[in-house]
Parts: sequence; structure tokens; C-alpha cells
Amino acid sequence: METNIVPILGIHFVNKSFDDVVAQLEEYIKSQQKAFIVTANPEIVMYADGHPEYKSIVQAADLVVPDGIGIVIASKILNNPIQERVAGFDLTVRLLELGNKRKWRIYLLGGKPETNQKAVENIRSNYPQLQIAGSHHGFFDWQDPTVTEEIKAANPNIVFVALGFPKQEKWIFENLPQFSKGLFIGVGGSIDVLAGEVKRAPLFWRRLNLEWFYRLLMQPTRWKRMLALPKFLGKMIKIKLSK
Repeated sequence: METNIVPILGIHFVNKSFDDVVAQLEEYIKSQQKAFIVTANPEIVMYADGHPEYKSIVQAADLVVPDGIGIVIASKILNNPIQERVAGFDLTVRLLELGNKRKWRIYLLGGKPETNQKAVENIRSNYPQLQIAGSHHGFFDWQDPTVTEEIKAANPNIVFVALGFPKQEKWIFENLPQFSKGLFIGVGGSIDVLAGEVKRAPLFWRRLNLEWFYRLLMQPTRWKRMLALPKFLGKMIKIKLSK
């Protein structure tokens, strides 16, 4: 196993600093390679653990980054510590900032029609040198090739796919063979923050690694989803004790 890879329940997380991950993504774009990026938190890992088909899709990604402090904690429990959390939203923002400098072309797929449009408007306003090659909301027929053909014609450097897991990873996996280049990254709820519909946790909460708790306070309906974290960490402790 490569030293910069940490396996957790069969998912191989990249063990690099945030800046090194960004540098690798930039290299994919510079060299016009095609790459599938998964930003995985404990909820995704637990779902993959119970759904073999989805797990194989995540395992097929070029890069799985540790999006969630729970992943970092798990790596420490397993005595194979990950350097740092690589939050999906932070990664999205950094790519937008770089895209603004490099005049990259992006495509935004997902969200409700109005959410998608708001996110596009905000991106255009905040990153004026970035080229928005196209966008489409997340409610479309997967059997209809129109969206895929539109993205191919737009020729983007990055496709942000905000369909929520497991749909976004499945869509990328199924459609990736039709593209010759581009960074395809599942960004889930990041589109709601980009659209200004959901507020991100203040820096104070993020520094304490309590962003998940802030989100729970702001969106109490997420409590069932949040149960994945204690279940996940409990599973890690069992694995540790069994060794």
C-alpha cells in the first residue's frame, strides 16, 4: 500500500495536505487528464460499506479525499493518521479561485433549477475571470444523453456535480468514459452554500472541527444522517480492538 494512501473500510483515502491535493488536481487539469474525485465523509463510507455497488464506484475514483473530521479521527484510531481534513467546500472554493486566475472553464451540474441559477450568478460575480461553460439543474432523465452531450460540447476543465451522494458518484462513474478530459468532482451540498441558500459554519466552529455540529443546529432535520458518525467511529473502535 502506498504511504500516501490510508484504507478505511475498503475506501482508499489520499493522505496529503490540502495544498498538495490542490496541486495534484491542478496537474490533472494542466495535463488535460480525466479524473474522478470523491469527497468522502463518514456517512459516505458507511453507505459504501453497506452497498457493494456504490463501494466499487468510490474505489474506482482517481482520488478520495477525507471530507470530514470523522475520517481523520478514524485514521488515528487505526494508527494510520491522515495529515489533515480536506473539506469538499474548501476544495471547491480553491478550484474556483484558481480557475479565476487561470481562466478555466467550469460546468455546474445539480441542485434545483433556481439554486443552480443562483450559484452560477454568484460564481460569475465572485470569480469574473472564470468561464462558466454551462450549467444544468439536477432534475433530468439519466437515459437522455442531452446533458452529457451538452457538457462534452462545453469542453470544461472542471465539472462540479452536485447531485448528492450516492447519485453524483454514480453519474460521474457512468458518464466518465464519454469524456476525454476534465476534473469531475462530487460537491453535494456545496451548491446550496454557493447559491447563498445555506450559510457555512463560521471559522470559529470550523477550527474546532465542529462544523458538523453547527450544521445540525442550523438544520435539525439532518439528525438521522448525523447518526452515521457515532456508528462509524464505533466500528473503527471495534476494528482496533479486534486487532
